[in-house]
Amino acid sequence: MRIGLITGEYPPDQGGVGDFTAHLASALAAQQNEVHVITTQPEGSAMAGTQCEPAPQETPVVAVHRRLSNWGWRCWRRIAALAGELELDLLNVQYQAAAYDLQAGVNVIPRPHARPPLVVTFHDLKVPYLFPKAGPARWWMVRWLARHADAVIVTNEEDRLRLNEEMDLGELHTVPIGSNIVPRRLRLHDAEAQRAGWGVGPEDLLLGFFGFLNESKGFEDLIRAVAMLVEQGLSVHLLKIGGRLGTADPTNRAYAARVEELVAALGVNDQVHWTGYSDPEEVSAALLATDICVLPFRDGVSFRRGSLLACLAHGRAVVTTRPRVRLREARDGETMMLVDPRDPSGLAKAVRRLSLDPELRARLESGAIALAEEFSWERIADRTMVVFEGAAGSET
Repeated sequence: MRIGLITGEYPPDQGGVGDFTAHLASALAAQQNEVHVITTQPEGSAMAGTQCEPAPQETPVVAVHRRLSNWGWRCWRRIAALAGELELDLLNVQYQAAAYDLQAGVNVIPRPHARPPLVVTFHDLKVPYLFPKAGPARWWMVRWLARHADAVIVTNEEDRLRLNEEMDLGELHTVPIGSNIVPRRLRLHDAEAQRAGWGVGPEDLLLGFFGFLNESKGFEDLIRAVAMLVEQGLSVHLLKIGGRLGTADPTNRAYAARVEELVAALGVNDQVHWTGYSDPEEVSAALLATDICVLPFRDGVSFRRGSLLACLAHGRAVVTTRPRVRLREARDGETMMLVDPRDPSGLAKAVRRLSLDPELRARLESGAIALAEEFSWERIADRTMVVFEGAAGSET
């Protein structure tokens, strides 16, 4: 099948949707599909036109077409023209409003006669900007995109429930995301050397937080928990892994500044370490050097979070927050430890418990590895192709 993946960001852009698209493209190409990525050129780059770029896992080459300058109202003219030029069998929009600079042009998809069959993958249901005081019109644009697609994929149970209830779409397809970071081998002395570089000794407890800073991720709650643990006499450090801001989400600069002010105000500068933007191998090594990963999402744990899946894939014991909806995979004490959102004291208690109970920590590490197998890219590609084939078949 000739597949066109439309995305608002793509490496070298920094962002989860771009990384997801690169891994999905790799997995689909490995199944003998002809895969084309349609996107914009990176900001501040002369890169434009079409490149054949190696996929993340060195599987078949994917053609990347950086033909769009923006995602305004005319973007579909260029997309449709390119789809015709490439004789694509199907288009797949990887949708997240922030990845398209909050522009709504990509939402207004052409009618079926003017394009190939189209599948939309919703990475979240956040709305585009439109114009000041647009109000309900912003959600209407998301509804339009879902209603006029030939098939809809959601990546998590929360979004499935919301779309199914509010839009009466009937059956939705749920296909999860996978880890954007492939685990590497890390020898013990390498891990100890890394920890020493951050001023963390072999007997110290090193907590890890992976992902860009965003208020919904509860990093402030984690900082407060670290301060509590330090006050209680625990030799604890926190490693913030990865860049602070994503390419498509620069509005979080004010939040990042607030986090830095909090670290200073609580007197934990010596306990909080920042890797800065790191390549995937460096991120993997940093994750493997940690003892416990803490992800205190304020909106509850969700499998739409690539940072969670990366921690699971690396076999880390994970402390996170209770989900808003029932998730069969989130089993407290088996696959992860769950605490209430916005509860620094609860986070501190969970971390202390794991520090004192090596058997519980080992059980969580084993549970994480077993759970991560459900989110392999091969399985994701298989499930995605079932949706693609159904959508393409419905047009024949």
